[in-house]
Amino acid sequence: MSSKCEEAGMKVVVGMSGGVDSSVAAMLLKEQGFEVTGLFMKNWEDDDDGEYCSTRQDLVDVASVCDVIGIDLQVVNFSAEYKERVFADFLREYEAGRTPNPDVLCNSEIKFRCFLDHAMQLGADRIATGHYARVRLWQGDFGSEYQLLKAEDGTKDQSYFLYRLNQQQLARTLFPLGDLYKRDVRRMATDAGLHVADKKDSTGICFIGERPFRSFLMRYLPARPGEIRSLDDNRLLGEHQGLMVHTIGQRKGLAIGGIKGNQDEAGEHEAWYVAAKDVSANVLYVVQGHDHPALLKDRLTAHDLSWVSGRDPHTHWVYTAKPRYRSPDVPCEIDAIGHGSAEIVFGQPQWALTPGQSVVVYESGVCLGGGVIA
Repeated sequence: MSSKCEEAGMKVVVGMSGGVDSSVAAMLLKEQGFEVTGLFMKNWEDDDDGEYCSTRQDLVDVASVCDVIGIDLQVVNFSAEYKERVFADFLREYEAGRTPNPDVLCNSEIKFRCFLDHAMQLGADRIATGHYARVRLWQGDFGSEYQLLKAEDGTKDQSYFLYRLNQQQLARTLFPLGDLYKRDVRRMATDAGLHVADKKDSTGICFIGERPFRSFLMRYLPARPGEIRSLDDNRLLGEHQGLMVHTIGQRKGLAIGGIKGNQDEAGEHEAWYVAAKDVSANVLYVVQGHDHPALLKDRLTAHDLSWVSGRDPHTHWVYTAKPRYRSPDVPCEIDAIGHGSAEIVFGQPQWALTPGQSVVVYESGVCLGGGVIA
């Protein structure tokens, strides 16, 4: 659904982070004749000291952009909601030995729930963000519905993180950057004199920032040292400082590099990789070699399902799926759906499928939805 097709003068509240994407999104909507208000969300307060959280500088950047493009700015604090709805779940997942994706939950609970509700209270007709994704109103077999599509710029597409959005949320949402490439977005910002044109994209945990992850997590979850063992022969190899700081497929940070084992064709000892966790026994299991069979799976179970249309997709149709954000789309079938879970079978084995991460299903560029890998 292109914003250009909307009536001029419609009230749109844009979620602005201080980055180039949301800044250009707001600028484009203003140029297209919308009545635009910028909204800056503060969602983290525990250690907002500027070393890792850039909230204060981001707010300064947002204010500067709003001044240049000539729109009003409002600030709202969702820190309590973020801690309750996103961060608490984040900690529970890590404590259970899984590796969650907080960006997915942050989008569904904060950016498209708290933010959307607040914007409607301000009298908005729509909200908008700087996500690289598209929405269209589609007339299908079940009547008209909103579809979530991949962005034109495949290298920046963020539909993976938006798969939990529903019909009501998509009906109120504009993605002004969906048809643009990132290089063009930066060029537009430069041409408009926005000082954020070359600002580095944000990374790290959603709204918390990029920081030493292990020490950050251990501030909230106490370390529980345990054994590292070989999955193949149960040999004791070392000690971990907590299952929570390790993820399936991890190679670095195991501190067992000197332990001998299998050799590759060149006679070098192959690297160790995390292959499994036994949470009840607090044991981390590792294997040698990137292509060890324990790291390759051709099926998974997904739970906590969320389908954009509100309907279960067909089983035994050929789809594609992403079992992690940066993975290429791979052919798959949904083998079964029931009792809140789905069985997904891939056309070829996938490497290091990780419990807690999301698997997202697509059909011809349309994001159908997905679930959390069990």
